[in-house]
Amino acid sequence: MSYFRPSIDTLAAYQPGEQPAAGDQVVKLNTNENPYPPSARALAALRAILPDTLRLYPRPFADEFRASAAAVLGVDPDWIVVGNGSDDLLTMLFRSVAGAGRPVAFPVPTYVLYRTLARIQEAPTVEVPFDDSYHLPVDRLAAAGAVLTLVASPNSPSGNRMPNADLAELAARTPGVLVVDEAYAAFAAGDALELTRRCENVILLRTLSKSHSLAGLRLGFAVARPPLLAGLIKVKDSYNVDAVSARVGAAAIRDTEHVRANVERVRVSRDALSRALTALGCRVWPSEANFLLVRPPRGAARAVYEGLKTRGILVRYFAEPLLADRLRITVGTDAQNERLVGALRELLDGNREESREER
Repeated sequence: MSYFRPSIDTLAAYQPGEQPAAGDQVVKLNTNENPYPPSARALAALRAILPDTLRLYPRPFADEFRASAAAVLGVDPDWIVVGNGSDDLLTMLFRSVAGAGRPVAFPVPTYVLYRTLARIQEAPTVEVPFDDSYHLPVDRLAAAGAVLTLVASPNSPSGNRMPNADLAELAARTPGVLVVDEAYAAFAAGDALELTRRCENVILLRTLSKSHSLAGLRLGFAVARPPLLAGLIKVKDSYNVDAVSARVGAAAIRDTEHVRANVERVRVSRDALSRALTALGCRVWPSEANFLLVRPPRGAARAVYEGLKTRGILVRYFAEPLLADRLRITVGTDAQNERLVGALRELLDGNREESREER
């Protein structure tokens, strides 16, 4: 006997990236965390938390953080809703927009949580495959006629940013809401913030997990015209952002110089890592995120993933048809990247030696 809805009984739960056991000494390049510490201002705000901050309920709309984010982005605070990470905001969107007979569309491969949230809501999905260049398939996404269309930009796992012209065209042609998920936008050459002013059906998602080194804090926010945010507010949890996160996040997002410096370090390392992996015979797709999509020689992605894991290095392998020959590798510190390249060279040299022996 099951106590759950049939759709939940058959649901495949979202699988987060592998987390090492406590005390394991690994190079963790599988979940796109920032390798550098958070802002000193954020850490000072954390140390200054008073007991009453923990004793009392937080502000329902995380006003302190919302005001800080609005000031940094140059929008009115009413254009922002705050969440327990951008995943919380995605959940609000699916709760308020999607459902049985109300289709959801997104290009694939992309963030797998979109599929999971659609199935929770029993919403039909239209998954439009990318081509090998990961250009946005505007025509096929628009033809889906979805109530909710989601586009990650930069996309994960490919790392490419979608041109604003393509996003604006899609917004004009889709009958529903267009979500532009910008978890990695800080690492890119541009963003789609201006589309929220031009298009009444566009909602932008951001997170402090990547660019602000606060993945453990769980803080994200949505930017859109207030009428579009009204539905999210109706379905959000009462106190979905805790007082500590709101206080620390407010300090972090205002420290724009720290973020810029850290982002630039990651960009420089990303380009150097891309060159090093290419020199080893890998195909590396152009990236504007803090990770790279990499096809090892002969597409031996699973073997390389397992070989790196035995050497204490975690990268992300997706056992999906469109990604089975590829790995997503987070950009680490230069020392971590050098260890990765050294281990990969050792693996590939060993594979070449085995191939010669087999001949």
